[in-house]
Amino acid sequence: MAIAKAERLMNLALCLLSTRRPLSKRELRGSIEAYLEAGTDDSFNRMFERDKDDLRELGLVIETVENIEGDVGYLARRDSNRLPAITLDAEEAAALGLAAKVWQQARLAGAASGALQKLRAAGLPEDVDPYEPHGALEPRIPVHETAFEPLMLACRDRRPVLFDYRKATAARPEPRHVEPWALECWRGHWYLAGWDRDRGAERVFRLSRITGKVRSRGTGFTAPVPDVVTVRETVAGWAGEITDRSALIRLRSGAGYPLRAKATAVRELGEGWDELEIPYGHGLDAWLVEFGPDVMVLEPAELRADVVDRLRAVAKG
Repeated sequence: MAIAKAERLMNLALCLLSTRRPLSKRELRGSIEAYLEAGTDDSFNRMFERDKDDLRELGLVIETVENIEGDVGYLARRDSNRLPAITLDAEEAAALGLAAKVWQQARLAGAASGALQKLRAAGLPEDVDPYEPHGALEPRIPVHETAFEPLMLACRDRRPVLFDYRKATAARPEPRHVEPWALECWRGHWYLAGWDRDRGAERVFRLSRITGKVRSRGTGFTAPVPDVVTVRETVAGWAGEITDRSALIRLRSGAGYPLRAKATAVRELGEGWDELEIPYGHGLDAWLVEFGPDVMVLEPAELRADVVDRLRAVAKG
């Protein structure tokens, strides 16, 4: 049924775009097979009005013209429905190519590829390759989490979701009812920023800690959605990108190179250990736990306690 309606809408759009003069309902009914099969004039009129409204919602500009005899006709002028030429520079095309690569491991990989082909047909310069890495290193954004696609669609459609989430310090997952805002990739991990209805506050969730299926729960948001920049700052802050203080740690020599790259000061202690001063933001405790016995937190005490709690949670399984 959906295919039949899509075909009917396509035929109607082609008729309205191809004519040089307004076509009456009678003429359109005689040109489109689906309208010929309509049982009565009333059923045809209802079908035609719905189709006309659907095409207008899709962006087609349909004019209603009345001639001197009072007859009403319809047409879609090509100059009113022609899109401007698409021009993308190399950097913009590369950004689109990178976005398409996000879907390499998702169901919409074909759709992303098809979208780029349409851009090429619409005027994307032949000397610009959206998939070209433009450098010696090719950027990649991995998408391994099964929650990515349903959450991306929920963000797009503004649909609240329900999922089970296991915090790093918790032994069991717990349900979270969230109004999803946006997805962000940081340090190879995907994060969801949104409004936690149960806690009445904005929260950020790491997708790899979502267990089970993501379920839709009703429609409409109860909290205002921030602009894109604010959401990205929220994700960066909760993930540890934004820092306003420092932490002092001991790190085994020859280990923890990502930590050394972030360090603002390094001092050799001898006996196989170094002392590092690193920026301290939200999420640092979870990052330090990943280095296991190669890291020891010295200051502040709250960070040390958080790391110990996480290690105990891991030990408990």
